[in-house]
Amino acid sequence: MDPPLPVPDPYGWMRDDGRTDGGILAHLEAENEYSKTMTSHLVGLQDELYREFLSSIQETDYTTPRPRGDYWYYTRTYEGSPYTAYCRAPKTIGDAYPVIDWDGTRESPILPGEVVYLDANELAVGKSYCSVGNVRPSPSTNLIAYAVDYSGDEKYEMHVRDMTTGTDVALKEVGGEEEKLLEVDGLEWGKDDDTLYYTTMDEQHRPFRLYRRNNWKNDPIDALLKEDPDDLFWCGLSKSLDEKYVFFESASKETSEVWYLSTDDDEGGEESTEMKCVAPRRDKVLYEVEHGGGRWYVWTNVGGSPNMKLMSSTASPDSANDWTLVVDASGKPIFDGGLGRSLDSVTVLNTHIIAEGREGGIPRIWTYDLDTRIVTRLEFDESAYNVGLLSHYEADAASVAVSYDSMLTPPSSIDVALDDVGKRAVLKTKVVPGYDRREYGFVRTEVLGRDGKTMIPISVVYRKETMARVEAGERVPCHLYGYGSYGMCVEADFRSTRLPLLDRGMIYVIAHVRGGGEMGREWYEEPNGGKYLCKKNTFDDFVDVARFLVEGWTTPDMLSCEGRSAGGLLIGAAINQAPELFRCAILGVPFVDVVCTMTDSTIPLTSGEWVEWGNPNEEKYFRYMMEYSPMNNVQGGKVYPACWLTGGLHDPRVAYWEPAKFAATLRHANPDNEHPICMKLDLSAGHFSASDRYKYYRELAYDYSFLLDQLKLAKVAKM
Repeated sequence: MDPPLPVPDPYGWMRDDGRTDGGILAHLEAENEYSKTMTSHLVGLQDELYREFLSSIQETDYTTPRPRGDYWYYTRTYEGSPYTAYCRAPKTIGDAYPVIDWDGTRESPILPGEVVYLDANELAVGKSYCSVGNVRPSPSTNLIAYAVDYSGDEKYEMHVRDMTTGTDVALKEVGGEEEKLLEVDGLEWGKDDDTLYYTTMDEQHRPFRLYRRNNWKNDPIDALLKEDPDDLFWCGLSKSLDEKYVFFESASKETSEVWYLSTDDDEGGEESTEMKCVAPRRDKVLYEVEHGGGRWYVWTNVGGSPNMKLMSSTASPDSANDWTLVVDASGKPIFDGGLGRSLDSVTVLNTHIIAEGREGGIPRIWTYDLDTRIVTRLEFDESAYNVGLLSHYEADAASVAVSYDSMLTPPSSIDVALDDVGKRAVLKTKVVPGYDRREYGFVRTEVLGRDGKTMIPISVVYRKETMARVEAGERVPCHLYGYGSYGMCVEADFRSTRLPLLDRGMIYVIAHVRGGGEMGREWYEEPNGGKYLCKKNTFDDFVDVARFLVEGWTTPDMLSCEGRSAGGLLIGAAINQAPELFRCAILGVPFVDVVCTMTDSTIPLTSGEWVEWGNPNEEKYFRYMMEYSPMNNVQGGKVYPACWLTGGLHDPRVAYWEPAKFAATLRHANPDNEHPICMKLDLSAGHFSASDRYKYYRELAYDYSFLLDQLKLAKVAKM
């Protein structure tokens, strides 16, 4: 801007990009000690909560086996082991889902012939963090490619493991003796066991290049297939379900472009390195692509539709002018991009298309018969729920498996026949020891926003005796959760970790505020959503829901709130707008220093966020952000709620200094605030907290002990 405008940053000294400054590390450790001191009287409660978390899960368990080639693939967990083991077992005669006769012990295989081909517990030995991603069996199934992050900074080392010998090879950069090959968002096999595709990242931690590596075992050769130098665009690698094409997608929050390469590209003895474009990028046109039967299936907002349309064309380059709407048997488009029904993703099988989207604020799944063109929506009994397609690896499937749960119903995997969606079989139901669904209740309702016309959905779960107290006129403790950014949804799903709150007499409420995608893309986009110069709608909606709760169910002294990442921004803005409404706030890895972060493109991932929040180097966005940025709007002379802020030292998404600076800012503005401001920083993790599941539960018990203590529920016995 000319002239430039200043941004106050009195705690900017807390930033250390290298995470090595001794003085700053000492300050962060002192913050941890302060938080520990302030909660020292809660150690017993923390142990109690931890035991309750563990008692509500089946520690030795497995995931629903999914077919892929000659094997069933699944994962296992074992009591006392913090990480996941990746398993497979050979298919037997026939394609039917296998009958599982498992005695519940760690020694017993889930299926005959079970092999543990990758055990993250072994990888994690001697490590304080271990996150495994992109596990991919090779075309012959003799090899496994996988990626692993040992710090939480989301830089993944690439490995290949030989299934027959157990040999594990960490891939190196070509020409480099020591440098490990790091990927961030993609890893796929090519047409044979000798070919790998992978993406690499730039200095801003953005995936931007696609490589193909041939002869990786001996003398590797890398071919750069595609790159995007524009730092607004995040790039990703995928492969079509029929495995005929590798896709390189380059996308911002508003514009996308997809390039492709045939996996069977051996032309005259030489592999092609020329990628072709499905459709060149056009400003504010988003599209994604799948392939099936020689056709592209494209979901896109081309033409400026508020939601995504489903379109199709022959599988050829520069096909945009040939895209036509996919229609049903009556000739009506099955997804026309209009209001009311949104499309999120498409899976193309040989006989059907499976579409996932939303209608009435609820996630939905539709099947589309490619022969008869009949569209069928899967129906379920509950009024609000969470449903999604499980991983599918075979295009010739005669059925699909979906995951289903609700705020009352633990997760199940259900097999649905494509020729008759009424033919269903429950494959597996998650066991929740001690949980009795009959003791709890759920309601989905709406709250009228301050504009007098916006209806904000809320999902509410509670113990029945707690709601009976409310109906009798009594006020009870409530916990309000929200997110509201990127068009992402917070679903009405099941979480056993909520039970300790419900069992102590709390009502748990999810506010489906604007900025999310619960009501379609119009709930997210301008002019009425929660993005750009409409971002304040997100915070206003949340505060309006809090006022609704205070008016009928609870009091400010019994109301807590919580959000993570961009949800932490939501909480920071909400407590600045109405600090008197809340008694306690949990801000997990919170994005609270909006202006300082967004003006600095050297910070990882910043530039790509300009098409979410706006670019504060433009005055209109700068002034608007300054009006809501939590760091810049803390009020003096107010009583703020008790705040519990968390962070991860190696977090590349929300740097550790954001919660550290916000804690200091809150204390400085109101030095006599009667409620504590505490920060807990994990010095060995990143954005997603502990990778060790037992450590994760310990950390959550720590968080919830603070919450329960502030709401005077620390000594309340479970119902």
